[in-house]
Amino acid sequence: MALTIEQVTARVDSLRYRNHERDARNLDVLAVRKGKIAQVYPNFFPEGVDANVVANFIDIVARDLSEVMAPLPAVNCSAANQVSDRARSFADKRTRIASNYFQNSDLAVQMYSGADWYITYGFVPFIIELDDEAKLPRIRIENPIGAYPEFDRYGRCVAFAKRYSMTLGELVSQFPEYDRELLGPDGYRQDLNTQIEMIRYYDKDQSIIYVPRKNNLVLSEAVNPLGKMMVVVARKPSIDGELRGQFDDVLGIQLLRNRFALLAMEAAEKSVQAPIVLPQDVQELQLGGDAVIRTANPAGVRRVELNIPAGAFTEQNLLNQELRVGARYPESRTGNISQSVVTGQGVQALMGAFDTQVKSAQAIFAASLRDVISVCFEVDETIFPEEKTIRGVDSGSPYEITYKPTKDIKNDYSADVRYGMLAGLNPAQGLIFMLQALGGGLISKDMAMRELPFTVNVTQELEKIEIENMRQSLLGSITALSQAIPQMAMQGQDASEVVRQIAAVIKARQKGQALEDVIEEVFTPQPQPVPPAGAQQAVEQPSPVPAGASAGGANPEIASAPPDIMSLLSGITGGGTPTASVRSTRRL
Repeated sequence: MALTIEQVTARVDSLRYRNHERDARNLDVLAVRKGKIAQVYPNFFPEGVDANVVANFIDIVARDLSEVMAPLPAVNCSAANQVSDRARSFADKRTRIASNYFQNSDLAVQMYSGADWYITYGFVPFIIELDDEAKLPRIRIENPIGAYPEFDRYGRCVAFAKRYSMTLGELVSQFPEYDRELLGPDGYRQDLNTQIEMIRYYDKDQSIIYVPRKNNLVLSEAVNPLGKMMVVVARKPSIDGELRGQFDDVLGIQLLRNRFALLAMEAAEKSVQAPIVLPQDVQELQLGGDAVIRTANPAGVRRVELNIPAGAFTEQNLLNQELRVGARYPESRTGNISQSVVTGQGVQALMGAFDTQVKSAQAIFAASLRDVISVCFEVDETIFPEEKTIRGVDSGSPYEITYKPTKDIKNDYSADVRYGMLAGLNPAQGLIFMLQALGGGLISKDMAMRELPFTVNVTQELEKIEIENMRQSLLGSITALSQAIPQMAMQGQDASEVVRQIAAVIKARQKGQALEDVIEEVFTPQPQPVPPAGAQQAVEQPSPVPAGASAGGANPEIASAPPDIMSLLSGITGGGTPTASVRSTRRL
């Protein structure tokens, strides 16, 4: 049953109250990442300083981590019966349909922002919307600032509200049909740059957009066509259920680094501008590069020394180390490695924390994207059942398929979304691990290809590999045949036919014909001409006519006469080995 606008506003107000502390933390982290740390801690900065004076370490870590986590996982819709070609074809088509959802939504680019928000704020929402122009579901990643998801006891999102802040003029331009209600009796005479808040609410029954400041004016209201939640939230694990970002607890350390940098700058400035100490016999003081000071005690001319305790620099190094530990960012990511890299053990130890958090984040993304694809399948089959054509690139090859959701999805909304066995490993480690497992017979080539961290049409790719291997075998046979030409010439055999065939294959390949078609055409035996009736023929016998046998009136002694020794030794190989053969010919 759909909620009324009064019930929706009460639910949203409750969500905002329960998450007001999280909103404050998120705004502080956002200000620090934007370089405005003085807005968060105004009492710790002198007048005129309102930005970071050291490297924005939190922003650097968030960008680096998000770029590692952002690549999309591989999507495979496995067939229930792997032996049946029809079942595999059905699964391959569904795999391409699911991959097209990502491509149509430009999700590969959105994931860079989504991974950044996940690290910074502790969760990221995926919203499935209806694209009426493309007749496809569209996936949109929402900014967690001002977002309020509500979960049931199983961790499933059952309600979602998002708060947007914009100017009154922007709101009127987006909803011109409500300009009178939004502007009021003053119309356009009031300030259109006034900030106003708009709320968008989702649940399994409806989607509502309303303005709280205008007596909960409803701008848009739609019934949920699926009757299920079309928002999937990926959230970081938490010990108390509170959505926390990775940098909520290290803002103070970043503040102290800024404070130490300011004090160091102040100390350097005071050292340069310190007063000059002169002996008592100096009556005049000249300033500048070529200044002359007359004194009987030149060693007494100096500036007042400003002693900075060595412990201050030690404390600054400790703060840098604490910031790395709190942000779970290894020092090796910035290239500062003091351990031995000969065996790689030092780098592996330093990268341990980095690899584990990447792997855990990708596992959460995979689970969320699996639910997203399931909703997209259902939207495609229920809302857009008409036949459509999609295009894309699979394994480097462009494709174009036409499908009908009611036939090619057919109530099967399952999909296997995985980052594979290589999740959390760098490319070199992942490749070595995959090859070792494959070489040791622990996994098959089919599984190895399905575990790759990018989308591969396994069935089509295996067919391509088999075709390439067979073409390579054909090419090897042609090469071996060409290498036998010198030996044939030395034996006195006629090699002109072989030369002609190889030349014909080369010419056909230059014209762009397929190798297998050319070889089949060139090496097909030519049909022998049928001799006319009554013509004299030479009949070869595999062995001589037995002695004493009659051959149609021929002289038996001539028919059974053995060949001479010169005929037997006429064939000699290049190594001097003779080859003997006997052939009897009888003419009719």
